[in-house]
Amino acid sequence: MDKRTKAIHHGVRRSQYGEVSEAIFLTQGFVYDTAEQAEARFLQAGDDEFIYARYGNPTVRMFEDRMAALEGTEDAFATASGMAAVNGALTSMLKAGDHVVSARALFGSCLYILEEVLTRYGVEVTFVDGTDLDQWRSAIRPDTKAVFFETISNPALEVVDLKSVAELAHAVGALVVVDNVFATPVFSQAVEMGADVIVYSTTKHVDGQGRALGGVILGTQEFIRKTVEPYMKHTGGSMSPFTAWMMLKGLETIDLRVRAQAASAQAIATALTARDDLERVLYPGLATHPQNRIVAEQMHGSGGTVLSIDCGSKERTFAVLNALNYFTISNNLGDAKSIVTHPATTTHQRLPDDQKAALGITQGLIRISVGLEATDDLISDLTAALDAH
Repeated sequence: MDKRTKAIHHGVRRSQYGEVSEAIFLTQGFVYDTAEQAEARFLQAGDDEFIYARYGNPTVRMFEDRMAALEGTEDAFATASGMAAVNGALTSMLKAGDHVVSARALFGSCLYILEEVLTRYGVEVTFVDGTDLDQWRSAIRPDTKAVFFETISNPALEVVDLKSVAELAHAVGALVVVDNVFATPVFSQAVEMGADVIVYSTTKHVDGQGRALGGVILGTQEFIRKTVEPYMKHTGGSMSPFTAWMMLKGLETIDLRVRAQAASAQAIATALTARDDLERVLYPGLATHPQNRIVAEQMHGSGGTVLSIDCGSKERTFAVLNALNYFTISNNLGDAKSIVTHPATTTHQRLPDDQKAALGITQGLIRISVGLEATDDLISDLTAALDAH
């Protein structure tokens, strides 16, 4: 079954009423015919048996099954947000004394978990340049438990060689955990490339319409049910049934949306490369991108839905942002609406200046999440704003 078909049909659980659209089971708990039945379910719930909404729910399970089918994993656990997924995946598997190697080019909240939360509880974290295989090779040790990175970094759009890093990690028995948001479930080949655990902020392309927070952790059934589920159900980071229903509705159109957005992003990036008033145009789909070859292997050749440009100074950048008509200034991405973000003062503002500089987050950098508007309108809007400033 093609991904586009799985995104519509996989994992459906219909009630006795035979509804077309998936049902929303808005309940915090479930009832039992007898005390003996309750006892048996608490001892060992079956595949389609539920106890409490924090543990699982029919609507949420439909979403988990569908996401696992799309990504090619055995199982999934849906979470309240993308950061709940990152935190849950890492914290559930690690303990004091464990060693993690991570790319340093990460979203600010991911850095907080690695730099502040995990180290607070005795986990040792080593940061490397994610694009430098020699640094990965030097940092991974025989006692390394996990490696973590964004397959495409936010916002400088560096692409990590997933297959090569996975080979290095697996050689010492370490798990490969990847934040795969920019690759999207549509273009992802993370499992084939060697990822063991994949996390998404489903707030982004899965919902795709700016309605709700959500996340998901994907992996083997043993990892999801024996490691992730006990941690998540007891710490309370699970997804709500109503959110799961919205995410299911988003999945029905994700293939069409993401492919259209990626095609527009490619066209916009290509058009902007002709300008000589930009410091940089960053897009993994451009032949000039340093990791373009890896993109061809890991994402079916697509560069994704996000590009970044560098306008030079903060003053010019703010003037350009304020002059745009069809782009919304916000901090989300993967939305049907095109969104522009100034990472240095928003999503990555807490980072020290030297760390921003090391990650390529300048005062002139704009992250552009391309939506579903007409490509020519978006190019015209950006061109007019840049020409005017």
